Amino acid sequence: MESGWGTGWGHTKFASWMQVRAMALTPGGSPKLQEAQPPLPPLPEDRRQERLVELHTSFRELFTFFCTNATIHGTIRLVCSSHNRLKTASWGLLFVGALAALYWQFGLLFEQYWRYPVIMTVSVHSERKLFPSVTLCDMNPHRSACHHLQVLDEFARENIHSLYKFNFSEDRDVLCAGDRVPLPAFYLDRTIRLQRLSQPGDQNKVGFRLCNSTGGDCFYRAHSSGVTAAREWYHFHYVNILALLPTAHEDSHRSHRGHFIFSCQFDGQDCQARYFQTVHHPTYGSCYTFNGISATQHPGITHGISLVLRAEQQDQVPLLSTEASIKVMIHGRDHTPFLEHQGFSVRPGTETTIGIREDEVHRLGSPYSHCTRGAEGVDVQLLYNASYTLQTCLVSCFQQLMVETCSCGYYFYPLPSGAEYCSYTRHPGWGHCFYRLYGDLGTHRLACASRCPRPCRESSYKLSAGTSRWPSSKSAVSPLRSGVGGGHAGGSHRSHVAKVNIFYQELNYRTVDETPIYSVPQLLSAMGSLWSLWFGSSVLSVLELLELLLDAIALALLLGCRWLRRVQAPSPEAATGASRGAPEANQLPTDCRNDINPQGGTCQPHPPQRSREPWQESLLKS
Repeated sequence: MESGWGTGWGHTKFASWMQVRAMALTPGGSPKLQEAQPPLPPLPEDRRQERLVELHTSFRELFTFFCTNATIHGTIRLVCSSHNRLKTASWGLLFVGALAALYWQFGLLFEQYWRYPVIMTVSVHSERKLFPSVTLCDMNPHRSACHHLQVLDEFARENIHSLYKFNFSEDRDVLCAGDRVPLPAFYLDRTIRLQRLSQPGDQNKVGFRLCNSTGGDCFYRAHSSGVTAAREWYHFHYVNILALLPTAHEDSHRSHRGHFIFSCQFDGQDCQARYFQTVHHPTYGSCYTFNGISATQHPGITHGISLVLRAEQQDQVPLLSTEASIKVMIHGRDHTPFLEHQGFSVRPGTETTIGIREDEVHRLGSPYSHCTRGAEGVDVQLLYNASYTLQTCLVSCFQQLMVETCSCGYYFYPLPSGAEYCSYTRHPGWGHCFYRLYGDLGTHRLACASRCPRPCRESSYKLSAGTSRWPSSKSAVSPLRSGVGGGHAGGSHRSHVAKVNIFYQELNYRTVDETPIYSVPQLLSAMGSLWSLWFGSSVLSVLELLELLLDAIALALLLGCRWLRRVQAPSPEAATGASRGAPEANQLPTDCRNDINPQGGTCQPHPPQRSREPWQESLLKS
């Protein structure tokens, strides 16, 4: 009863105080009791402004959100089966296994892509083509150093007789009377001679011995064929003789085109002299290169080139050129002809018909293949004033290595500036150095193979030839009487004359193009096929995985920073002791922070409690 009174008294007093707070003064100054304002709606404590970047509070919440909303097949099963641990574990293993298989196949796909494989596609085109260049050589090396060659020929007969007991005929053509070119003295190294090898297993081989300049390192240049060994041995001594001649020396009295080319017609018209270029080859004699300036409009033998050539070989060096023929090579325009590698022979007394089919090869270049679109970027100084080919680069590279290694250059290749040709009178061990180096070139142990790329665009010519006896006994008298010696029998003319017809069989030509197996669109298509196979999703699904990865990294960093701050914070005992301090006199209660009442409405400070009277204390105690 008494306690209820006390409670009622306190409630009555608080109500009276609220009425006083609700009163307002009228404009006239008289107090007026106004109606109390309705309370404000309550404001929740966790209400806060939305930020630009929101993160999940835990990894469990992050993965649950991802598995529920991702479009990747199988992820929703991880959430739906959360109450069944067996299914959750099974689907988790399936998801991880599919992901591992996918990236394993991605690795195989990228490994194959980074090999940059190509396939060759063949297409056929038909258009006018420029006629290729044709080089013809008379196989007369023009014995410039006639006296020196006579000494070499005599030495060759001695070597062959000692090996095979073969006696040469005594009729020797001595044509040195008209040789007025001053020649330096020549020393023939007779220690380098043909020998039959006596080592076990080499009884049937013939060769010659080469040593370095000090004589400490020697080897045999041997062949199983005696003819091949004799020709190479003779060629080695012949190079030493040629190295003594002046560099620009050439027999101009024998380089006249009319002496070798009896007649020439191209596309039914007589060939003009300006279409021919003349060069001298030490082995193949005078060579004439025909460069037609017009394109072939029609295929067939009547629209090609037709030549009648003389095949007289009065100055032939027997061991240097063993065949009585004419050397012919068909090559690209402005390309250096390498007759020892790609030339073919035409026999006198025959008519040779050669049909041409042209193929073009187009290579992609880096990174698919190692090719070049010209001489730019090639790490070799080209020694030929012609278009870039693989053979010109290899020869130039070899000659430079020859000069660097052997201190001299090989006579059959152009010289770099400041170098000189090899001769055993000046460089005693050059043969040993040359054959060692040339063997390394053949086995691709020199750096020239990697330094000389193939052209990205290259033409090749496929030849089909047919021969027949020409001229016949009836037709040989009248057409050739005026040019080949009057009234001799046709058989005598046939042994010195040959006819060559070269033409396009068809104007259609093939192009062989390199095509990458995996281009960038094809690579993306293959990756998309694998991704659809294992997960049945799209590119946006891949971005969902990327988003999951970024969110996981950011959440890990955030949790790590909180942990570090918690570790560096002061101890809880110190914080508790500080909070027990007495509040200041003017400090407001905690429920009035920011002037907001937790129950709604304007927060008002509690009135200060007055000290109770003694009679009130006795009533409360009672």
